[in-house]
This record gives sequence, C-alpha cells and structure tokens, in this order.
Amino acid sequence: MLPDDFVGVYLQGSFAVGDFDRHSDCDFIVVVNQEPSDSQLCSLQAMHERISDLEYEWARHLEGSYFSSGVLRDHTQSGTELWYVDKGSRVLVKSRHDNTVVVRWIVREKGVALAGPPPSALIDPIPTDVLRREILATFADWGEQILAEPQQINSRFYQTFAVLSYCRMLHDLHTGVIGSKRSGAEWAKQHVDPSWADLIDRAWDGRPDPVLSSREPADPADLASTLEFVKEVLWAAKEYAATLQLT
Repeated sequence: MLPDDFVGVYLQGSFAVGDFDRHSDCDFIVVVNQEPSDSQLCSLQAMHERISDLEYEWARHLEGSYFSSGVLRDHTQSGTELWYVDKGSRVLVKSRHDNTVVVRWIVREKGVALAGPPPSALIDPIPTDVLRREILATFADWGEQILAEPQQINSRFYQTFAVLSYCRMLHDLHTGVIGSKRSGAEWAKQHVDPSWADLIDRAWDGRPDPVLSSREPADPADLASTLEFVKEVLWAAKEYAATLQLT
C-alpha cells in the first residue's frame, strides 16, 4: 500500500498524554516520505472502509492524518490540508485538523511509536512561545465562535467538551506543555474562581456515552454557565499572555 514511502505510525492525543478511557478517540498520525499518490489513496480508502466494518469498537474510534515527512518536521508548515479520517468515518478527506503545532508537540514529546523511528527524530524541537501562541490563537478564535453562535455547543457532548477543552488550554498556556483533559480540569479547579468547580466536575462526569450525549441538548443552565466560563477564561488567558509578551 505504501511500501516505499512508509516511515512510521504514532499514537497521539489522550493515548499519548494520558487519562484515556473507553470513550476516548484513538488519535494517530501516519508519516510517509511524500503525499500519497492517487493509486495509494484508493488503497488507503479501501483499507479504512475495511477497518470501519470490523466488529471491534475501537475501529470506530480511530481518528488521524497522513503527514509527509517534510511537512511534519517543520512546524511553520502548520495549517495546510492533509489526508484525514474522522472518528466514525469511512472516508479520507482533506483537513487541517491535525496539522497543528500542538499535534507536533504531542507526537514529538509524548507520541507512542507503533512503527518507525522515535518521533523526536522526525520533528524539529518546538519553541515554547510558538506552542503558546497557537494555544492562545485557538483560545480566541474558538471562543469568539462559541460566544457568537452558542448553538454550536448546545448538546451535552459539546457543552462538556468546551468546558474541558478550555480548562486544558488554560493549563497548557500556563505550563507550556500539553496535558490531558483530566489534568487540565484538576488544574483549573485550583487556579480559576472556585465557583466554577461544580461546572467542571459536571463536565467531566458528562463525558461517558458521547454517541448519546451528542444527540441530546445541553442543560440550559450549564450552557449559560459555559458561555460565562468561556468569557472568563478568555480574559484570564489574554492577561497571562500579556505577561509573557505573547500579545
């Protein structure tokens, strides 16, 4: 399928940073010498279809991208589209989803090599200020979208996902390393206003059964509180970033 171009395959996401459970995505990247050809893409597409038909639950948790080695090595090439398969999907599509500084950092520093050389040999070191700038940009961009269109997180899954993601991003911005959602939630409970602790705990408790929770509306009170939480942590992130002269 990729006999001459295959370099390696690596786990990232929660399987790399920790605190994964049976509801987690199985995030991966495949590294190749060059972008797959049309014939290789056909073979890869057929492979992902076969995988999705397996009677094995984790086959539907796979989510990842195919990186050429040159693009992966250089964090300044973040943002271009890669071939990507989403969790629960059978189809490879072009997406920027994994082509980020954060994903490179996770793979380089904590990635699990399933095949191929150590990931640190494939990715140049990422300066901490570069990592923090991307986190800050994600903070602001997604926060503006949520506050402008709250309906996009009006499900139990996305409301809890937003709370836990902002806890983790605030943690990562402060520490300069990428942690898990669980570690981010515990850190946030110690570093944001204590009045948010119950919302954070409910968000963590709401993680199980994402298939069902993504179809159910968020609790109206928790949705309203989440919007206020996003506003507060956005302000806190900008204040902290200013002390680091990132803004």
